[in-house]
Amino acid sequence: MLDPKTAWLPYEPTRADPWDARKVGHLHRRAGFGATAADLAAGVADGHEKTLDRVLAGRPEDDDFLRTSEFMAGERSMPQGAPQGRLSAWWLDRMLKTAHPLREKLALFWHNHFATSNAKVQNARFMLGQYRLVREHALGSFRLLLTGMGTDPAMMAWLDTTGSTKGNPNENYARELMELFSLGIGNYAEQDIREAARAFTGYEVQNGKGVLNTRQHDATDKTVFGKTGRFKGEDVTKLCLDKDACPRFVVRKLYAFLVSENDHPPAELIDPLARQYRDTDFDTGKLVATILRSRLFFAPAAYRAKIKSPVEFACGIVRGLGGVAGALPLAEALEGLGQVLFAPPSVKGWDGGPAWLNAQTLLARNNLALALTSGEDPRFGTRCDPAAAAAKAGAKSDAEVVDFLFGVFFQGDVPAAARQKLLDYLAAAKGVTYPAYWSADDRAGHRVRAVTHLVLTLPEFQLN
Repeated sequence: MLDPKTAWLPYEPTRADPWDARKVGHLHRRAGFGATAADLAAGVADGHEKTLDRVLAGRPEDDDFLRTSEFMAGERSMPQGAPQGRLSAWWLDRMLKTAHPLREKLALFWHNHFATSNAKVQNARFMLGQYRLVREHALGSFRLLLTGMGTDPAMMAWLDTTGSTKGNPNENYARELMELFSLGIGNYAEQDIREAARAFTGYEVQNGKGVLNTRQHDATDKTVFGKTGRFKGEDVTKLCLDKDACPRFVVRKLYAFLVSENDHPPAELIDPLARQYRDTDFDTGKLVATILRSRLFFAPAAYRAKIKSPVEFACGIVRGLGGVAGALPLAEALEGLGQVLFAPPSVKGWDGGPAWLNAQTLLARNNLALALTSGEDPRFGTRCDPAAAAAKAGAKSDAEVVDFLFGVFFQGDVPAAARQKLLDYLAAAKGVTYPAYWSADDRAGHRVRAVTHLVLTLPEFQLN
């Protein structure tokens, strides 16, 4: 681990630590959903400063995205009772097409932070409304995001705020506000929760918006964190934001999301970021920029130090091959991998890390990789064809095909022995008896698709 005093200084390339395809790929995996061959080439050619600026700022969404990302009739006409698969597919479609992957990636982070499931909410429009809230503030103000979440209709249904009235306060939202959304365990007392719950009484949903019904609100004094007043919900949120524990708590979660989930960073590493977060009034965009530009982010300790989530795994395949995929079947496949968008398993969200991988989910990952790349699965067809991607890249020989695949998915970061095994496989596959009606191109394409599946089952591809 780098010295905490210099860890967050900007990374500068040196002869011993150059800016190269490995760093470009690392940046796109963490700040998005994987790199395309074009992303890698542009990143190396443009250098670190221009590439970082481009990733942080994103590009304007074009008219085609704004039209086609309104999946299956679009957000505005999404029926309240839309099935879960359609809701999840809508977001996957955006992730694969967006011109600002970082914003979409941070929206996914906040979705897990404010884990809300349509399994209980049962209202697709409410869930999309919450998505709009987290996307709007994904790289903006955490203060506005946390405050807005208190009257977000999906959250109100999820944590039962709508049934909390004076004389009968519900503690669910007050508890999760402190424990999971802003402070963490140990930074509040049970009495704080009980008092804060009274501040969140009287909120209800009217015409699709969270509003305060003053007749059902407890307007008497409450004492939270030693301060007394006739607090409403937004007042309690401000009290949470004012505590020193708040920026440290959020920064630690962002550290695990963007840098490493394998270590427990000491206070001296977290505190400088926490101070920045507070001093900028919780400007998440500036905080993320500091992290992504830092020496620590590009240090060996952070490289492939995370396990890919199912979304990252699936989107990384599609993007790496420059293809497209049916969003509905992709969303259905992710359920077997353990991640259903808009339906995290509990208020704590997905555990992530090693919890993503077990015998069942590894098999499901391998099956999805095969479905996407074989060209034989009717759900996806050849819309994500490795043979076409290799041909487009000018890869003709076996060695060129393997190097293309290793370059786009690993940036060469795989042991030489693994490369040789794949070359041996391709050589042996030339002796396989194919159907007589297959052309030479058919046989060559089949070999490329088969070896791509093997590449995607390598242990290194599970790491982000």
